Amino acid sequence: MIPDKRRHELNQGKIYIVSTPIGNMEDITLRALKVLQEVGLIAAESREHTRKLCAYYTIKTPITTYNSHNQHYKGRILLEKVKSGLDIALVSDAGTPGLSDPGSRLVREAIDNHIRLVPIPGVSASLAALSVSGLPTNKFIFVGFLSNKKGRRRKELEGLKREVRTMIFFESPHRLIKMLTDMYEILGNRDIVLAKEMTKSFEEVKKGSVSKILSSLEDKRVRGEYTIIVEGAKARSPSIIDN
Repeated sequence: MIPDKRRHELNQGKIYIVSTPIGNMEDITLRALKVLQEVGLIAAESREHTRKLCAYYTIKTPITTYNSHNQHYKGRILLEKVKSGLDIALVSDAGTPGLSDPGSRLVREAIDNHIRLVPIPGVSASLAALSVSGLPTNKFIFVGFLSNKKGRRRKELEGLKREVRTMIFFESPHRLIKMLTDMYEILGNRDIVLAKEMTKSFEEVKKGSVSKILSSLEDKRVRGEYTIIVEGAKARSPSIIDN
């Protein structure tokens, strides 16, 4: 006989973590489209944003919101639906859910409730930018967004001064220059890659030192979303004392 707990888990639904396009509607996998078509419900960061994607591919699955505004109570509702047997697809506005968005909370709650999670991989702004950066890709770390408070942001950068791996950051347009200025003052004039609006019509990739990139942004209205790839610190040579 199947134990009661195991039987209950077999009758539960699943949560699919579905990667969606970061700009170009065609950057989505066939598997992702199949999942979005077949699940009972799509939990989206923005209903309107996801509705456009579904309309583009004639997907008529019901959509509900799950975002930073309602995650405290909506997660419990979604988990109960899954426990009753409903399959749900979790999507963010762009890319892979759980990276710098509320999806990570639902993932943790699903794990705590022994609910099966199924990743549906796809496009990623961080990896897309890294792939054209020319900076080392064998070892890298994803930092994401730094704090929007200057003091805390600078403290976070101080903690990265000796990081030798390539670093990946996200930043919004209204904080970009402030963030790069702090980076120049704390990390030094390193080589960076500034990737704007990846896969979209106004995609632009700039390469150079922090000072060069800052100079190129002078007297310009900064728009769009940015991924910043930053050179790691130079490895310190062993000294006589170290030996």
